[in-house]
Amino acid sequence: MTHSEALFLGILQGITEFLPVSSSGHLVLAEKFLRVEGGGLAFDVFLHLGTLLAILIYFWRDWKEMFSLKDPHYRKFLGYLILATIPGALMGVLLEDLVASHFRTTARVAFQLAAMSLPLLLAELLSPKKKELREINLWQSLLIGCAQGLAIFPGTSRSGITMSAGLLLGFKREAAARFSFLLSAPIIAGAGLYEGIKVFKAGVSLSPAYFTGFIAAFVSGFLVIAWLLNFLRRHTFYPFVAYRLLLALLVWRVG
Repeated sequence: MTHSEALFLGILQGITEFLPVSSSGHLVLAEKFLRVEGGGLAFDVFLHLGTLLAILIYFWRDWKEMFSLKDPHYRKFLGYLILATIPGALMGVLLEDLVASHFRTTARVAFQLAAMSLPLLLAELLSPKKKELREINLWQSLLIGCAQGLAIFPGTSRSGITMSAGLLLGFKREAAARFSFLLSAPIIAGAGLYEGIKVFKAGVSLSPAYFTGFIAAFVSGFLVIAWLLNFLRRHTFYPFVAYRLLLALLVWRVG
């Protein structure tokens, strides 16, 4: 892998991890249509660690409050995040091999891109969007966590499906996005650790290009988090719905 390929894939990962458009789907499409080869399991770990660092640094005040365990509200919120991570982690472990062997084709990605634009569209149309994040409870957290489990299928979008669930539960756009971002940290960290152990056991040598991808994913991810939270204060998710449908049509026609 060259540094330019690592840079491109790192930026692509950082942007699409947090926008509701599917990072895994875009990486599959980049390999298929742009002939940009992924760096394998070790490189994927580095990309996800880059996006994890973006979440940790951008929301550092929230993490500090949660792990200080002083404020009852933040202490309870940390518990919600941990419990909401369990459904996605279980689905990831149970369905990993099935998804890798049957769902990483362009046809499947096109279908998921189109089908999973529907929850986002319905959420925009039906949600009252009145609740603040501080109003979230245990059951709402678990429902969003169950939705996160669907993100194992390329083309679904982890952020897209969790934001859709948040909206359908009545939360404001920015609140739904914030919970989605915070909820992604444990699942990304767990997946990184799980895959990292595999890399370590396999004795994979690390290429300098991996660090290029890591930095690119971190910087682009950090900027996208900041941009999207600001964007959602005044705009809807409709542009992302349109993008997903157009991309799905393009992939279906070309693929």
